[in-house]
Amino acid sequence: MFSVKPVRPEIITLIASVFLLLGFNFVLWQHLADIVTLDTRGLLMCAAFAVMLLCGFNLVLTLLAFRWVLKPVLMLLFLISAGVAYFMSQYGVLIDAAMFRNFAETNATEVRDLLSLKLLAYVVFLGVLPCWVLWKTPINYRRWHREVLSKVLVSVASVAVIGGVALINYQGLASLFRNHHELHLMIVPSNYVGASIGYLREQVVSARQPFQTIAEDAQKSPAWQAHTRKSLTVLVVGESARAENFGILGYDRDTTPELSRENGLIAFTDVHSCGTETAVSVPCMFSNMGRKNYNASQAKNQEGLLDVLKRAGIEVIWRDNQSGCKGTCDRVTVQNVSKLQDPVLCANSECRDEILLQGLQAFIDNLDKDTVLVLHQMGSHGPEYYKRYPKEYEHFTPVCESNALNTCSRESIVNGYDNTLVYTDHVLASLINVLRSNQQKVDTAMLYLSDHGESLGEYNLFLHGTPYMLAPDQQKHVAMLAWFSDSYQSAFSVDTHCLQLSRHKPLSQDNLFHSMLGLLDVNTHAYNPGLDMFAGCRTAVADGVLAKH
Repeated sequence: MFSVKPVRPEIITLIASVFLLLGFNFVLWQHLADIVTLDTRGLLMCAAFAVMLLCGFNLVLTLLAFRWVLKPVLMLLFLISAGVAYFMSQYGVLIDAAMFRNFAETNATEVRDLLSLKLLAYVVFLGVLPCWVLWKTPINYRRWHREVLSKVLVSVASVAVIGGVALINYQGLASLFRNHHELHLMIVPSNYVGASIGYLREQVVSARQPFQTIAEDAQKSPAWQAHTRKSLTVLVVGESARAENFGILGYDRDTTPELSRENGLIAFTDVHSCGTETAVSVPCMFSNMGRKNYNASQAKNQEGLLDVLKRAGIEVIWRDNQSGCKGTCDRVTVQNVSKLQDPVLCANSECRDEILLQGLQAFIDNLDKDTVLVLHQMGSHGPEYYKRYPKEYEHFTPVCESNALNTCSRESIVNGYDNTLVYTDHVLASLINVLRSNQQKVDTAMLYLSDHGESLGEYNLFLHGTPYMLAPDQQKHVAMLAWFSDSYQSAFSVDTHCLQLSRHKPLSQDNLFHSMLGLLDVNTHAYNPGLDMFAGCRTAVADGVLAKH
C-alpha cells in the first residue's frame, strides 16, 4: 500500500517546481540547446536560466501553499501541463492568448482530430500518476502564523536567488531574452496561465463594450440602376491554404489541374493574412480595422463587411462547413452544412467541401435579390489532412494517416496536404463552372481567399497559430483567386485584363473590406479607395464615367 510520511508544504512546492521544470519543459530546453552555444559560458547561462525558473515557480507555488488550495492547484497544473507539453512537442506550437482563443473556440470535430494514444500517454504519465502520488502524500501544515513566516522566508530567498543569478549573468540573459522573444511562450505552465488570463481579460473587456455600428450611410451607388439582372457574388473563405503549395501560383506540383484550365481565372501571388489562426484572421479580414489596428474585443462588438453589405440592400448568406464564422455572420442568414447527413459527402460527423455547392443550381434558379454568398470551407484543416478529401483525389502518395505528424515522414505530410489542395481545386473549379453556366441569366463572380497558411514541418513547426511576429511565411502567405463572368465584368465595370497585369501587387486581407465595397458599388464614407484592390481596374472609373464614393 502506498504510504509516505507527512512532509512540509515547502518541500512539496520545491519538488513540484522541479517536476514542472523538468517534466513539462523539454521543448524549451531543446530549443535553448539549439540557440545557445554549448560551451562553458553557454552552459552556465542555461543553468542560470533554469535556476531562475525554478525559483520563480517555487515563489508562486509557495504563495499558494495553503490547506485545501495547494493540492488542487498542483493537480490542475499537472494535468493541463501534460496536454500542453504534448501539443508543443508534437506540433511546435507556442502558447499565447491567440492560441488559447483557438482552443476555447474550437469545435468537437477539430478536438477529435487531435486526440491520440500518445496524448493519452502524456496525460497519464505526466498528469494522472503525479496527481495520484500528490493526493496520497499528506502535508504537515504548521499553525497559521508559522506558515506565514515560513512563506515569507521562502519567498524572500527565492527572490534573492533570482536577483543574484540575474545580476551575475545579466549580459548573457539580457541578450538571450532580447533576441528570442519566443522563450516566454515556451515556458510551461506560465505560458498557458498567462495566455488564459489574457483571453479572459479580453472576454471581460468585450462584454463591457457597447456594440458599434459602422458605415451607417452605406447604400448602393446610382450605377446599380443600370443593372438589368440580379447578381451573385460568391466569396469563398479557404482554410489553411498556403500559397506556396498552389500549382497555379508556381508550385512545382500540379495541385490545381482544374483551375489551371479555367479561362479568366486571376491568381494573386503576393497576399498575406491578418493572423495565423481562424479566430483572428476571419473576423479581421471582414472588419475595417486592418491587421495593425485589429483588436479582438472591438471586433466582437462591432459590425463588419457583411453588415455593411446587408445595410446597403444586398442579401448576405453565410454557408458554413467549419467551426463557425467567429462572430462575422451573427447578423446575417447562416446555413450550417457541416452536420448534414449526406451519404456521399458526409461521414464521421464531418462533411467534405462539395457539400457547400449542394443545391447551388436551385438557389440560382430562384435568386430574386442581389446576393453575396460566403462559403466557409473545411479546406486543408490539419493535422488529419487525409480526411479532408475523397480517395480519388489522393494524387500524391504515401500519405501520413496519423495526427501525430512528427512520427510521419515530411514527404507523407506534404503529400496529404497537397491532396487537400487538389480537392479544393476541384471544388472551386466546380463552383466556377456552375457560375459560368448561369451567366446568361445572373451576373456571377467568385473570390477565393484563405484565412491563413500552414506549417508542414519547416523550422519544426506544424499546423498554424504561431504568433504573427514569429510565424514563418508559410503561415502568412495565402492563396487568393478571382473569377468574373462576362456579364459581371460588364455590369460591375471590372477590367480583368488589368487585374491580370496587377496580380503580383502586394496585397493582404486588409484589402477585402474595401475591395468588396468597391466591387459591389456600395457608397459609404467607410470606404477607402486606397485599399480597394479593384479600384485601378474598374473600367468605368478609368473612363471617368462613374464618380466613386
